[in-house]
Amino acid sequence: MAAMVLLDMVRRNPHFGAQAFNSRSLFTTKLGGASTAAASFAFATPFAFGALFGNGLTQVAYCDAGATLDEDYISSIRYASGRIFNSNALNYSPKQYNIQLKPLFSAFHWKTLALTSLRSFLLFYLPLVEPQTAVEDADDEDFLQENPEEKRLDLIVPFKKSVKQIVRETSVVTTRRVLERLAVHYVSQRMAWKLLKDVPKSATRKAARGMPTTTYAFCVSRTTFRGHCLGILASWIVQVGIDIYRFLRSISKPKEEGDDPVDTSEQARVLVKKVCGTTVRCGASLIFASIAAGIGATFIRPSAGQWIGCALGDLSGPVIVAFCFEKLQVEL
Repeated sequence: MAAMVLLDMVRRNPHFGAQAFNSRSLFTTKLGGASTAAASFAFATPFAFGALFGNGLTQVAYCDAGATLDEDYISSIRYASGRIFNSNALNYSPKQYNIQLKPLFSAFHWKTLALTSLRSFLLFYLPLVEPQTAVEDADDEDFLQENPEEKRLDLIVPFKKSVKQIVRETSVVTTRRVLERLAVHYVSQRMAWKLLKDVPKSATRKAARGMPTTTYAFCVSRTTFRGHCLGILASWIVQVGIDIYRFLRSISKPKEEGDDPVDTSEQARVLVKKVCGTTVRCGASLIFASIAAGIGATFIRPSAGQWIGCALGDLSGPVIVAFCFEKLQVEL
């Protein structure tokens, strides 16, 4: 209140600051000659500025706050202060953005690495244990008996593929952890919190607000889009890095006698095509995962439904897009 009264006094009497606080007018009436000039210079220079910056500093103008303030500005200050102290604003606490970063090498934790390895080996070794279909035609059966050729199971190739899959998945997770740290340092705290939040828990919190069905599905889809964005970006970076590595290896491969020369322009065209295909598949995965997460959280339990929908959309998105491109006779 004291500050507001002082502002009113300054506004009503614009020369109040000059008369009360102008040290030049105070001393020039009592001093004369050289002493007057010295005193006016000394008191016109701000305190301690000469010792810190020397005497070449530009002098500060007189403090006349009332000249730049109008009635609307002071009225707005009164209105804002009244709202703060007369309303229930103090009863509500501001929203806090708790950002919890996971360890950088969390993909190499023994539980996570064991699950990744188990999933990768099952992915490539399960097709080998499928039983062969019985031959119903007797003639074909006799022909196979006359020419017995035993097919040996190749266990080396699935093993190599499994190891490559493990390396790829751990690289994607580690790249995502790096992107999370970059987001925390280079974007706002609010946006970083949206990118790193636990989406299933967020879906549960939204379900407790009593939103309409369509609004709830849209909010969960939007939250899933933000929370799944860094994972898709990490997958895109790893896949594009693999394609670029293969391109560089193909053009720098030593030529042997009798080999055709490598067409660099053709290899570059293939690389661009692969990058575009990877971008389309990753975009489809992100979009379908977001939509399916919203639908799953609406019709199933919020937390489990969001997780199941996100996983199904992530897997089915690239397949659906590839099918559509195939029907349109467009190579992906």
